[in-house]
Amino acid sequence: MAFDYKKEYKEFYMPPKKPTIVTVPPMNYIAVRGCGDPNAENGEYKQAIELLYGVAYTIKMSKKGSRQIEGYFDYVVPPLEGFWWQDGIEGVDYTHKENFQWISLIRLPDFVTKDDFEWAAAEAARKKKNDFSKVEFLTYDEGLCVQCMHIGSYDDEPETVRLMHEFMINSGYCLDISEKRFHHEIYLSDARKVATEKLKTVIRHPIAVQTTEGK
Repeated sequence: MAFDYKKEYKEFYMPPKKPTIVTVPPMNYIAVRGCGDPNAENGEYKQAIELLYGVAYTIKMSKKGSRQIEGYFDYVVPPLEGFWWQDGIEGVDYTHKENFQWISLIRLPDFVTKDDFEWAAAEAARKKKNDFSKVEFLTYDEGLCVQCMHIGSYDDEPETVRLMHEFMINSGYCLDISEKRFHHEIYLSDARKVATEKLKTVIRHPIAVQTTEGK
């Protein structure tokens, strides 16, 4: 049976519908950076998704090709993820999606080296006759976070975020979003196939231990 990261690491991919604290270890990703409204027809975001999956499935199907990746095991391609921010704003303003800056991501299995990744990007570009130069190998150490499973429309996320922040403060932490730590979403549902009210999205925010001034 193929290894499924969602099932094997439920603490990262299947949190409860109430906020919890989690420490996320360093992970490697296929990543594409861009900006703009993710819903825009033929926009950067939709193009980025095609690039991500092009590389992800090239690696997954490498077992049937000429390149045998050392340590390879059969696995389910992990879910699509995204880091989101807007310049000058702490958090996310959903009323101005045109101002989004983002890094779209798919987790890489640990056996995939940077050389393997670069081979896959070149192979995908060759087979699909497309430009994969925007795709990068990204290592990200997310660290201490508050997270929650959000059910429903992406536009309704602010209420879930409010509950997360309330829990965070009551637990002795403060928000730690910065130029290197982001609003993070993991998409467990295919929005093309699942009703909006049933969409499952993991929302994760970086936090730090609260400090008391003057002590």
